[in-house]
Amino acid sequence: MMNKVVTFGEIMLRLGAPDYLRLVQSHQLDVSFAGAEANVAVSLSNYGIPTDYITCLPQNPMAEKCLRELRSYQVGTSHVQRGGKRMGILFLETGSNARPSQVYYDRDYSAFATMSPNQLDWKEILGDTRWLHWTGITPALSENAAQMCRQAIATANEMGVTVSCDINYRDNLWNYGKTATEVMSELVAKSDVILGNEEDCEKVFGIKPLGFDAEQTKGQVEQTSFASVCKQMMGRFPRCKKMVVTLRGSINANQNTWSGVLYDGRTFMQSRSYLITDIVDRVGGGDSFMGGLIYGLLTYPDNDQKALEFAVAASCLKHSIKGDYNQVTVKEVESLMAGSVSGRVKR
Repeated sequence: MMNKVVTFGEIMLRLGAPDYLRLVQSHQLDVSFAGAEANVAVSLSNYGIPTDYITCLPQNPMAEKCLRELRSYQVGTSHVQRGGKRMGILFLETGSNARPSQVYYDRDYSAFATMSPNQLDWKEILGDTRWLHWTGITPALSENAAQMCRQAIATANEMGVTVSCDINYRDNLWNYGKTATEVMSELVAKSDVILGNEEDCEKVFGIKPLGFDAEQTKGQVEQTSFASVCKQMMGRFPRCKKMVVTLRGSINANQNTWSGVLYDGRTFMQSRSYLITDIVDRVGGGDSFMGGLIYGLLTYPDNDQKALEFAVAASCLKHSIKGDYNQVTVKEVESLMAGSVSGRVKR
């Protein structure tokens, strides 16, 4: 079986206010595309891993532009569905110093959210696939999207395809009458690799480290505090083989510390911690971590510590890149892992 990875979710039109302007100030918006699962696919394609991205887009010029951009990164789009009337939209206001970044969604009744669960033949889609990745954003969008996610995961389990999940809790998206806890519990229980940030496990499953408050980190997140979170998650979801948590210490909107931990049921691993100053764009940071983690787990199958370090370094670099996609190479990530942090010009 080839190392092909399939990711499934919605991609949106991303409209960002330029130059740290607030949206109400801006007379023009930067156009790009954004979507957690698409971001993972682009990262993996940049690292040389074959990918297929599954979504639904309407028939209009912006959707065509989106597909052309995905194909330019060698992301497979042969199973992308066409239908519906609109793409979802993400409006972004980039924060600075004490003013945080703000994301505003306009994605109700999008082409993806209104897809029929019968549109996708998951056995065909996953036929030559090693890995399926989904995030908690997808089942939050609609009952149909949750059903499609359920079908995808069940088929992957039947076919022996590894399933990874990024919990990716978005409070503003769970609006169709079901809670994240009741929907996500079933889906996460069938996943082999689970990723969450320092708050996801608490907000969805009520599992948190004692005394931790993400708003009061002041840049310091104690990695060992999350050993109990990982153990509790693996106890609740016994199928899980690797539980991973990204740890962001927010000093202000421009300066964060960044690290991660991984627990394989026996060993609790901690990564190097990076101080990231002068952040260019942190949106998509968790997705760049997930892309790096999947690459690392596929490429270094007997070295989870190295896979974790690759994921943290890759996502550290993402904070220097504008847009959702992490446009870095394996060589650049490995250079940072080896200690090259000076930013000197490469010639």
